[in-house]
Amino acid sequence: MKSLAELQALRDQMKAKVGIREDDSDNIRVVVGMATCGIAAGARPVLAAFTEEVAKRNLQNVTVAQTGCIGICQYEPVVEVFEPGKEKVTYVKMTPEKAVRIVSDHLVNGKPVAEFTKSALK
Repeated sequence: MKSLAELQALRDQMKAKVGIREDDSDNIRVVVGMATCGIAAGARPVLAAFTEEVAKRNLQNVTVAQTGCIGICQYEPVVEVFEPGKEKVTYVKMTPEKAVRIVSDHLVNGKPVAEFTKSALK
């Protein structure tokens, strides 16, 4: 680095690469439970599947994140989808294959996959 301008240019380039947004209030947030219970149940491959599928489809309005315990350990791996202005959707007993379908049906086409939700288990 020879100047502050070079450093700022590098920062901007890296921000674009990792998809950091200044205002993500209009984004869909996908949150994967990554506490020990989730990891033991297979949450790592689920998180990877969401991240890869969102990147592959170049979905700029979707943020994939991880969190600790969501509180329903018996249903792990658990994924919550938050859409602005809509009720949260909680997906349970997730697999990487289910994650790909949720990206396609829910995140791209706006149709939650009811058969993968907690209410479908009742």
